[in-house]
Amino acid sequence: MQSTRSTALSRALRTAVRSHPPTAKRHTSSVALLSQRFQFQSQHQQHQPQNILSRPAASFTPSLTQQTRHASSSTTPQTDLQKTPLYYLHLSHGGKMVPFGGFHMPVQYSSLGVAQSHLFTRSHASLFDVSHMVQRLILGPGAAAFLERITPSDCKNLETHKSTLSALMTLDGKGGISDDTIITKLAEDKFYVVTNAGCRGKDNNYIDREMAKWNTEMGHEGLKVREEQLDGWGLVAVQGPKAEEILQGVLAEEGVDLKKLLFGGSLYAKVKYGGGKVSSPLLISRGGYTGEDGFEISIPPAETVGVTEAFLAAGPEEIQLAGLGARDSLRLEAGMCLYGHDLNDSITPVEAGLSWIIPKERRSENAGYYGADVIAKQLVPRSKGGVGVHRRRIGLLVEGAPAREGAEIVSRSEDGKEAISLGTVTSGCPSPSLGKNIAMGYIKDGFHKAGTEVDILVRGRPRKAVVTKMPFVPTKYWKGTAPA
Repeated sequence: MQSTRSTALSRALRTAVRSHPPTAKRHTSSVALLSQRFQFQSQHQQHQPQNILSRPAASFTPSLTQQTRHASSSTTPQTDLQKTPLYYLHLSHGGKMVPFGGFHMPVQYSSLGVAQSHLFTRSHASLFDVSHMVQRLILGPGAAAFLERITPSDCKNLETHKSTLSALMTLDGKGGISDDTIITKLAEDKFYVVTNAGCRGKDNNYIDREMAKWNTEMGHEGLKVREEQLDGWGLVAVQGPKAEEILQGVLAEEGVDLKKLLFGGSLYAKVKYGGGKVSSPLLISRGGYTGEDGFEISIPPAETVGVTEAFLAAGPEEIQLAGLGARDSLRLEAGMCLYGHDLNDSITPVEAGLSWIIPKERRSENAGYYGADVIAKQLVPRSKGGVGVHRRRIGLLVEGAPAREGAEIVSRSEDGKEAISLGTVTSGCPSPSLGKNIAMGYIKDGFHKAGTEVDILVRGRPRKAVVTKMPFVPTKYWKGTAPA
């Protein structure tokens, strides 16, 4: 059964394909006026905005968890939806806005259709507004150890300014994924953590509860921990082969060589914007969700519009805004999971093909994170005496009509044999890059090997499909010059 978030996203994407987005001509206000309007609102709410990401941890104010939490859901009534700092900029560029993750988000723009935007990202660069994601800082002398209780990551030994994909583990000890996350170590006592917008309420409750428990148990040992949630901050992703050149062109400081910043790394740098203005130091992380080289930039509220416009100033021949539609097809081609679709509370990292997020040092049953004993047994396949897993996440190439989420995967019904149910599709769409239908799903262990032929029931009719390795399209992450 599809989750509410899944159904809402699918409906939004189908609507975008069928509908024509509003054009920029329909909006009488200029980008500048719309930007000024939002900046005035931001400054009124936050009189002296500061880049707390770049401040030392010791100078932080008490935890922002004391502030009112705002639950986020795709089912939030439209009147209750929040706006990102770039909401008015989206409108001025003809963005077709839909409810997603509790926010008004652009699904596409008037300049390019979803498939065209997808291909433009692969050949040039696109800018995605991902400010709906939850940005938070986990701080204090116990920060690394606290994160190692709720995730399988090795935060103590993670290098400063390095990131890792991780997961908040369910508290029931069964090894499920409560949410996926990116953790960046900024200092020994300071971690930048990004989680999903649609899990905002759930994650806030999870972290509040676990943090209180931790401080009760470990606070007397000098390992207290606290949180700062960066509400209202911008987060933009510049993705594509032109991304480095565009970002390098707006940096305000000499000596920052982005070639030296590899995939999974981060740094602080200032950006030129708005006719001579210079931003505060921004956290720039090399990575992304599209499979392309790119960067994600965290920006204080009052600077988000200006910094974004600085990137767009490279011109539409080099960079364009892109929405949820292209983001979804790009991430699927890259073999990336979407929480609520390909991951959920009942799926473990091993089943999801994410064993690589668990470092060698944390693969024992007594590793100390929730569900470690279950995960440790799953990591050893049955052929080697372990428990292994009974299902695995796989990629599929599908003939005929595209297979959508919820479609059943069955064995080939040849020679009069009755088809056997093998699993379920969790994501699927036509691939603009390949010109083929692709899908992701879970299948019974033993049928997961590349080349295995199966059928997928699309509207009740069997469609031929073959299990294939992911990513569907080779990734282009920058990991340094290839050896000669």
